[in-house]
Amino acid sequence: MLEAIKQTKVNMMVYVALYIVVDDDTAYQRQKLSLQNAIQTYGVDHIEGVTVGNEFMLNYITEYGGPNDTADGTVGLRASGLLKEKISDTRTMLQSLGYPNLPVGSADAGSYFNTDLLSAIDFGLSNIHAWFAHTTAAQAANWTNEFFEENNVQPAALLSNHPKMVIAETGWPTHSNGTADSNSGAGVGGEASVANLQVFLDSFICQANTAGTPYFFFEYTDVPWKDMRYGGVEGFWGMFNSSKQLKALTLPDCSHQ
Repeated sequence: MLEAIKQTKVNMMVYVALYIVVDDDTAYQRQKLSLQNAIQTYGVDHIEGVTVGNEFMLNYITEYGGPNDTADGTVGLRASGLLKEKISDTRTMLQSLGYPNLPVGSADAGSYFNTDLLSAIDFGLSNIHAWFAHTTAAQAANWTNEFFEENNVQPAALLSNHPKMVIAETGWPTHSNGTADSNSGAGVGGEASVANLQVFLDSFICQANTAGTPYFFFEYTDVPWKDMRYGGVEGFWGMFNSSKQLKALTLPDCSHQ
């Protein structure tokens, strides 16, 4: 991405990410070295921040916790403790390169940011999908905004470091590989369909832009490998199909901050 930005001279910022596998340090160390090399090559003018971990909290609690364990429980605190070690290590690496003030954060499912983790990051990228909360497409925008405010923005605002919270993923699926997963669980209006993605686009985008809510829309294209690996709706969240053709959608035309 940084090479593409250099060649095209596009005015674009990116979050660079280090993925952490539960109980396997290999991926983190390999990616940290790649990041170090990239920063030494390109600098940080187009890097918004460094994200350490993607749904590590969710994955750790899912693997080691019980059905009632949360991010604030014993297993959750153990997970955030492990994640904080990687965050500290990444900060040390950035400092050694001469960039001690480059923001460092983490990405996770919206309900898995505990205070222990929030107090250690400069920003949090929150994955929030109303689909998994069994809403209709018409209810999804309001649900997403309320969830983000109550579970991410307000808790972060109470801390002295005031981490910036961003919606990292939000969207609506357009298809399902299997009838059992073709509805969010909300009945009429909860179908995985292009029409319902249009409903969510029309209600969420302009509302979020007007409010100045920072977000990334999920996602650009459908992803066939996710469909093959996970089934259900996992491969069909794109506004474009896997051939990069826009689905039968009208993109909202509204201002943004």
